[in-house]
Amino acid sequence: MPINPAANNGLLSIQRGMQGLERNAQAIASRPVTGGDEPGRDLAAPLVESRVNLRQVQAGAAVIRTEDEMIGSLLDTFA
Repeated sequence: MPINPAANNGLLSIQRGMQGLERNAQAIASRPVTGGDEPGRDLAAPLVESRVNLRQVQAGAAVIRTEDEMIGSLLDTFA
């Protein structure tokens, strides 16, 4: 069964979001665990980007879910 363009875009969005989450998790985990305020210890950017990546995954899932519902409605209408 071929993947429709909308499902393909949704899947691509999920994949990119997951890759971004992995990249940000690695950036957070690689920070040194020493005390004090260090100049190179900015965790804000990877944390904010993780939230953006999470929304990207959720949006991709919503695209796939919507397409599935539309196809189901079309099958109900024409069957």
